[in-house]
Amino acid sequence: MGRDDLPLEIIALSRALIGLLLVRVYEGEPLVGRIVETEAYMPGDPASHAFRGRTARNGTMFGDALHAYVYFIYGVNWCLNVTAEAPGIAAAALIRAAEPVAGVSRMRALRGRPDLRDRDLARGPGNLCRAMAIGPEFDGVDLADDPLLRLYDDGVRPEIGTSVRIGLTHGADRPLRFYARGNPSVSGRRALSP
Repeated sequence: MGRDDLPLEIIALSRALIGLLLVRVYEGEPLVGRIVETEAYMPGDPASHAFRGRTARNGTMFGDALHAYVYFIYGVNWCLNVTAEAPGIAAAALIRAAEPVAGVSRMRALRGRPDLRDRDLARGPGNLCRAMAIGPEFDGVDLADDPLLRLYDDGVRPEIGTSVRIGLTHGADRPLRFYARGNPSVSGRRALSP
């Protein structure tokens, strides 16, 4: 997928990511998930990691668009974001969930939960990173060009729903969450994703 194939503006990018394939090559095996849920974080957003300015942790958000911003949260989960906007403007789309497409057995093994249904393997941002073996080594990689983690477009365009973001205290009322309507891999309460 080329750099010119996606919008760089954060809300447009967050919507455009819905339906794209996220491909992680792990030990030679492609783990593929269709992105079904994102959240937008932008300048001036009190819920954004960059709200108080640039730090060592959030520096990738201020770089080039379409790069991975990977961070650790709550001491247990890695989360994957796609950077947006022009260099110097901190914005990113959190990848909240993906529908497993290929490498499902490996995803299940990486999750360590043999009883999980396919729809639950990459449902939620921490689960997505565990299922696809995405960690801090991917912070800053170019998602249009990296051989081990990148975005692909196979032409699937699901109907997109919008809601408020999940699990926030600041900026919780803003409709900046986007999801594939009717997809069982979407996270959160079903009332948020009609």
